[in-house]
Amino acid sequence: MPADESAPPSVLPQTATVTLRDLAASLRAGWHDFRRAPAYGLFFSFVYAVAGLFLVRLGAGTATWTLAVSLGFPLVAPFAAVGLYETSRRLEKGEPLNWAGILGVVIREKDRQLPWAGAVIVIYFLFWTFLAHMIFALFMGPGAMTNATTSFDIYLTPIGLAMIATELLVGGIFAFVLFALTVVSLPLLLEKEVDFVTAMLLSMAFVRKNLPAMLVWSFFVAVLLFAGMLPYFLGLLVVLPVLGHATWHLYRRALKDTA
Repeated sequence: MPADESAPPSVLPQTATVTLRDLAASLRAGWHDFRRAPAYGLFFSFVYAVAGLFLVRLGAGTATWTLAVSLGFPLVAPFAAVGLYETSRRLEKGEPLNWAGILGVVIREKDRQLPWAGAVIVIYFLFWTFLAHMIFALFMGPGAMTNATTSFDIYLTPIGLAMIATELLVGGIFAFVLFALTVVSLPLLLEKEVDFVTAMLLSMAFVRKNLPAMLVWSFFVAVLLFAGMLPYFLGLLVVLPVLGHATWHLYRRALKDTA
């Protein structure tokens, strides 16, 4: 079961080596968990999708804000999967699934280390949205703002395409760094009594040790998340729970002695 905040610090696990076969097995296990407990996956992904729509509405529907959110929104995806991790953990251990128990675990995380990791993600996301706007201003200049808020034509110009390419490159780097910080740390914080800095450093060490495989996994995750956001975020209702469950199973393969 998840660690108790009053428990002594857990013994830090060791990083393992994973292969593309492990990634495929984790994804299959994630799909299997979603099929076994679809109500939980749909619930947590629905909350996430609604939050995404709210962010877009908050930006008054401007093209510039929509572009920034579309590039940066996947950065917050790992934090939305805490309930999915707990669902997979219970399925793995053969423990009963019930709403009170799973939501109770999510609520109790407020007294542990996970909110600190969440704060890092939120600050990271806010900095990225600021940087995305700065990149836009540097390329397009203040004179383009009126047209950019009413039409996407400005993005089809050579300067507009160069700006989008830069946004994608910088956003990809930012996303991968945050991916490296959270891919192992978030499920670890759910299960073990470890401080968030140590958990994130361990996650970085795992990604560094398995860089080729993690580059493939992060690219695959990004593609699925972008595809899921296209029809008004509705695709996330399936994509997010499958990836959330799969991340738990990848975590099991990523660290030794986590059982």
